[in-house]
Amino acid sequence: MNRMLIGVDVIENERFARALERRPRLAERVFTAGEREYCLSRPNPAQHFAARFAAKEAVGKALGTGVSSWREIEVGSGGQPEVRMSGVTGRRAAALGAGELSLSLSHCGPVSVAVAAAAVSERE
Repeated sequence: MNRMLIGVDVIENERFARALERRPRLAERVFTAGEREYCLSRPNPAQHFAARFAAKEAVGKALGTGVSSWREIEVGSGGQPEVRMSGVTGRRAAALGAGELSLSLSHCGPVSVAVAAAAVSERE
């Protein structure tokens, strides 16, 4: 029998942009070098940072743990967004049987949204 792990998060783009302005080191504390490089290469970096922040929150919700370390969850951008997990987060995902999560990101006007999902087999 399978069950679904699902997490969703929505964030206001402008609010996240203001947070980045007020706290210049926020991007370094929360995002990996690859995530920062991708976001800064886009026309509206704050929107892409916001979507990745929402993705990290969605992953934490799907795993039922919240986010213990922001950079343990990395959102890759090679067409379809992908999630790479390490450390405590990666071990928790593996223990749940959710080594791979599917991720969807979207931007719509003032908000960015992320959904993380994984089907896991119930152990009998």
